[in-house]
Amino acid sequence: MGQLLANVELDESGLLRDPQQWTPELARELARAEGIDQLTEAHWKLIDSLREYYQRFHVPPSSTRLCHDTHLEPESLHTLFPNCLEAWRIAGLPDPGEEARSYLSAE
Repeated sequence: MGQLLANVELDESGLLRDPQQWTPELARELARAEGIDQLTEAHWKLIDSLREYYQRFHVPPSSTRLCHDTHLEPESLHTLFPNCLEAWRIAGLPDPGEEARSYLSAE
């Protein structure tokens, strides 16, 4: 476990209890914990878009919307992250609720 990750509290779903603690460095540690060795430019486009969408609407976007907004291929989210919930975790966003969590964790 990385130094930053050791100093944050995660909930039972692995999401940050305090999203204000998120930093790009923490995102890198969260990604490594999920088996993603390096966050590429495409990863960051999706992470930044997730964070921006959440700040505007307070709900997760559809994967189609996210890929459209980032000008990435529709399957990009699923090739870059194990599932949408992992992208949500790495983006440091709060628990979106049970229904959204179920939708996000579908592969």
